[in-house]
Amino acid sequence: MSDQLLTLPQYLIPQHLLSRLILKLTRLQMGAVSHWMIKRFINYYGVDMNIAQSTNVRDYTSFNQFFTRPLNSKARPLDEAELISPVDAEISQIGQIDNGSLLQAKGRSYYLNTLLGGNAKMVNLFKQALFCTLYLSPKDYHRIHMPVTGLLTDMLYVPGRLFSVNQRTARVIPNLFARNERVICLFETEFGPMALILVGAIFVGSIETVWAGTVTPNRLSQIEHWHYSEKTVLQRGAEMGRFNMGSTVIVLLDANHLKWLPELAPSNKILMGQGLARHEPKTCQII
Repeated sequence: MSDQLLTLPQYLIPQHLLSRLILKLTRLQMGAVSHWMIKRFINYYGVDMNIAQSTNVRDYTSFNQFFTRPLNSKARPLDEAELISPVDAEISQIGQIDNGSLLQAKGRSYYLNTLLGGNAKMVNLFKQALFCTLYLSPKDYHRIHMPVTGLLTDMLYVPGRLFSVNQRTARVIPNLFARNERVICLFETEFGPMALILVGAIFVGSIETVWAGTVTPNRLSQIEHWHYSEKTVLQRGAEMGRFNMGSTVIVLLDANHLKWLPELAPSNKILMGQGLARHEPKTCQII
């Protein structure tokens, strides 16, 4: 059966209604029923509970509490690279933005302007930037951390659809990441501007940030923009947000100061805290 045919039902189902239903169901505290669901999920997806702060299923009162579980302090050491991965994920695509275009999948691209909700300030910052698309599978750790220390300046909520964001849908749905609901967080760092784009998907009950709490679901059908004048600095490795059910993070970086580590490529698995990019100091030419 073709990818197009398998993806067709996603156009027809009530995506937001189902996702809100999942939001409520995963927060129900059903005792033995919740624990049974968690055990089934662990066995089906092969979740490694040895790295969780609590390895006992009975310590989780709801499925969502398990899904957003914290890890123990030694589970994710931070690499020496200047910029680290914000999440446990598979690298979907990695490279440089070319004339405002990002690669979604082989033979399929989408535009930065649409991804950033038409925000001219952000578009100008990242016209020729680096980008990395990180896909979180159901078994992954679903908290999002800072790749580098940054000063929060802006947050943008962009409404949209809630298509799945797995490799199949990335291959067949045009402009997938620029069509889905998303939260864009802009930071100033010692290596220039950085954006973390948290992309919603089907059954993603909500997206949260540590400074704003729950950002989605959002019942407004318009773009919302928050500008932060007070100094909110998040340290490298600190938690900045989380997905309540899985999705995708897109990292945008200033290409003048950082380069992706050469060993990284699409389909590579990467863990939060592992190296993602290094500083590339400019060399002076002597004439």
